[in-house]
Amino acid sequence: MPGQKNSPGNETASCQKDSFTRAQVEWDQTFPVSCLSRKVILTGFLLLLLIFVRCASGHPQCLDYRPPFKPLYHLEFCNHYEKFGCCDQKTDNIIAERYWDIMDLLDDQGYERCADLVKDIMCQECSPYAAHLYDAEDPYTPIRHLPGLCFSYCSEFHTKCHSVVKYLTDSKVLQESCEKDRSRFCNLINLADQDYCYPNVLKNTDLYSNLGKVVEDPKGCLQLCLMEVANGLRNPVLMLHSGDDTHRMFVAEQLGFVWVFLGDGSRVEQPFLDMSGEVLTTPWLGDERGFLGLAFHPHYRDNGRFFIYYSILMNSKLEKIRISEMKVSTHDMNRADHNSERVILEIEEPAANHNGGQLLFGQDGYLYIFTGDGGKAGDPFGKFGNAQNKSALLGKVLRINVDGSGRDRKPYRIPPDNPFIRDPDARPEVYAYGVRNMWRCSVDRGDPVTQYGRGRIFCGDVGQNRYEEIDIIVKGGNYGWRAREGFECFDMKLCQNSSLDDILPIFAYSHHVGKSVTGGYVYRGCESPNLNGLYIFGDFMSGRLMALQEDKKTGTWKERNVCMGDAVTCSFPGLINHHHKFIISFAEDEAGELYFLATSYPSAMSPFGTIYKFMDPSRRAPPGKCKYKPLPVKVKGKKMPFVPRELTVLDINEKPTRPPLKKIKFTTTKPPVTGQPSQASRTTVFQKALNQTMPTKKLQKKIKNMTTDKAQVKIATGRSQVTKTVPLNQKTMTQTKKRIVEKGRKKQPLLPKVTMKGISKGQKTKPIKSTKPSKLSKPATWFQKTKKIGKGPQKPLNLKSKMNSPKRSKDNSRKPKSSFIKSKVKKSDI
Repeated sequence: MPGQKNSPGNETASCQKDSFTRAQVEWDQTFPVSCLSRKVILTGFLLLLLIFVRCASGHPQCLDYRPPFKPLYHLEFCNHYEKFGCCDQKTDNIIAERYWDIMDLLDDQGYERCADLVKDIMCQECSPYAAHLYDAEDPYTPIRHLPGLCFSYCSEFHTKCHSVVKYLTDSKVLQESCEKDRSRFCNLINLADQDYCYPNVLKNTDLYSNLGKVVEDPKGCLQLCLMEVANGLRNPVLMLHSGDDTHRMFVAEQLGFVWVFLGDGSRVEQPFLDMSGEVLTTPWLGDERGFLGLAFHPHYRDNGRFFIYYSILMNSKLEKIRISEMKVSTHDMNRADHNSERVILEIEEPAANHNGGQLLFGQDGYLYIFTGDGGKAGDPFGKFGNAQNKSALLGKVLRINVDGSGRDRKPYRIPPDNPFIRDPDARPEVYAYGVRNMWRCSVDRGDPVTQYGRGRIFCGDVGQNRYEEIDIIVKGGNYGWRAREGFECFDMKLCQNSSLDDILPIFAYSHHVGKSVTGGYVYRGCESPNLNGLYIFGDFMSGRLMALQEDKKTGTWKERNVCMGDAVTCSFPGLINHHHKFIISFAEDEAGELYFLATSYPSAMSPFGTIYKFMDPSRRAPPGKCKYKPLPVKVKGKKMPFVPRELTVLDINEKPTRPPLKKIKFTTTKPPVTGQPSQASRTTVFQKALNQTMPTKKLQKKIKNMTTDKAQVKIATGRSQVTKTVPLNQKTMTQTKKRIVEKGRKKQPLLPKVTMKGISKGQKTKPIKSTKPSKLSKPATWFQKTKKIGKGPQKPLNLKSKMNSPKRSKDNSRKPKSSFIKSKVKKSDI
């Protein structure tokens, strides 16, 4: 990890020592038992800590357990983080409101001493390393009330502003230590790793030099993470959206089934299309025949038309590929009309392989059909092979107009600008030729701002035995097969024929890297700004993910290796860093986000296909930027909920990474007679601690029956997850984690954590009575004040009055404050 100075061994040792100290203090205060009893219990508990404690390395992460971002608008208050951090304008305003609440409780002298220090501390919630500062990298444990402060900085803060601590936290441990022992107080809120405590974290050039960029490993490989979105599929060959603003995804299996997946991750129980009775396929490993292509008409929302590409067997002998038109059912938007099939085109296949299979509509509204060269090896058909023979439809990119019929009674027309329409030796449908077996092509939707690249068609062309290639399709282009394979000659005689005028691929790789390319997409989505413009693709055989980046000045493409992020990089809830080996296809949803489909066993009958979504753990789009409103989807019948099967990075590592001690309830079956805990009671206490760390079925059932405020906290147990109902403390502004509070808001005494984390159940305090209505939710990291400083009645605190109230200056006069709530904001470049 950049900036990690401690060795792994020292880091682990310090983590275990710190955790042991935390546990000891909590147990001491929870059970005032004898020293011998405490040692017996703590010895056993230490064994648990040695198994389950893992120090989470700091990496850019916000309190909502997601990557930081560049704010959509500038920040008025915590403006140190307006270029990159964890706060948008709404969060910035809420922090500012709380800050002025505290400042109004101070006299002029207190304001002069503490204003800047308190602001710096409160604004650490906006730091890109906020999760580390608040000890919140692990979603299974509570966060601190105060950020981790370096000891020297904390000492300065305590000397000047120890009286302000009571307004920043309601933890009695912190308040008492602050009043009695400065050294103990600063040790409590310090961090073991001095690279990440404030303000050292700002001075670490290793942490901030590449902040927000895609993380690269030592070899320059881009580390990305994944999210599982679907599973249990039988060789999923494609996934695409219908472009009708419903944001549904249609997933086709090689067997001939097409399924509808909804925006909430669920699947419609009945298939959209069932062509399994007509499709030719087998359970053989690597069989290329089956249901291979699907494309929705550009005006599908209005006309309900779509087109399919699949293998058929005629008279038990002749194999063909068939392209047909179908329509959606008039009674159910999630079902196709099986009686509506109209055959558009059939092409005879001389062999069982190289069947092509891509259908797509270009920006021109025409249907593009990508066929294979007919199979076998070296395209042995005819003198120059099918691919170089423009009178054959195999080994081609075909383009037709499906909106009307031709003069020769064909169910399609020929676009008037097709390149070979006047060539008597060529089929008029041919748009480009010289391709071997293009597997997965895509249309670039263009840069969302400049529209650069819009309409380009990218294809992966599977090679013979030496090279795999990526091509951009142009009208009338000859892509060289069988004369060329990649950049090299395959057939020497044809390769020396200068009249071929081959179009070279934009990229090719040898079979040392992979043996069967799977074409992908240019990323044009919103959620991962770092990936914009990258063409992401993979290899079916090696399972390798790759990317290409364009140099717009030269028009060349540079390879960018893609690999799965390590356990630190992908330590976010829901993210995984592994996938099945055989990459079958890539996909793009209606919002432009990218996915890929893979399986662990490439047979059309094996239900091991999984769909993964790409996630960049280094940077995300600012909140509110990637909003869209999908049209409602009427579902007739049942919906099958999505149940993930893959273990996330947080699940694979020890769970929880720091035991949630504050959630453990220690009880005994019988009170000890002598005042000393019996061996049975000590066993019961230890067993409850063990059960809390590793929930049993009995405990899980008990948890579900709890009657406290229902805040849901997920505790991972192996491959399953238990939904635990725990008390709610306070709502957090920027995070999804729930805090703990009792039903009915009744507060029972429970000892606070010495680690500065949230108190498990709120303690009785003396809140300041305020007439200021609170319209904005307040973050859990800043708690209500407990005592007012100064004389006289308290003034009503409202946001409007504070924003317009004057600010104290050094001469105790008042200066106008910055009216950041009402000020107009300038939109920054994202």
